[in-house]
Amino acid sequence: MPRLSIAVITAVLALAGLPAQAQSPNGALNVEIDRSARVQLRGAAASVIVANPQIADVTVVDANTLFIVGKGYGVTEVVAVDGVGRTLFQREIVVTGGSTGSVRVWRGAQATEMTCGASCAPSLRAGAAATGPASAP
Repeated sequence: MPRLSIAVITAVLALAGLPAQAQSPNGALNVEIDRSARVQLRGAAASVIVANPQIADVTVVDANTLFIVGKGYGVTEVVAVDGVGRTLFQREIVVTGGSTGSVRVWRGAQATEMTCGASCAPSLRAGAAATGPASAP
């Protein structure tokens, strides 16, 4: 019996360290830029609202399934409501840079997103060039 208890405790501790659908401790949903996250709703959505559509976009697959796509760096909120206005989903969405395969090259105040494989090339994604704070000449 003690071996079973130790095995169960070990398994629980191992699973506790795994992230759940890229959620941060504060409940935000982290999505990498140009990537998507699937959201399963607990009811049928009648309306979906994205606070800042320049940061994230939502594709409604069916009444109960959404895909949230990271479009631009930043934080926004997505809300899904049913036909009578009850909130089915409300979450802060944090869009971050990808962990691999891209780099941002700065030349003065001008930044260019680069996609990298064996070599790097400017990203084809819309709005890939970013500007930083203005600097005096």
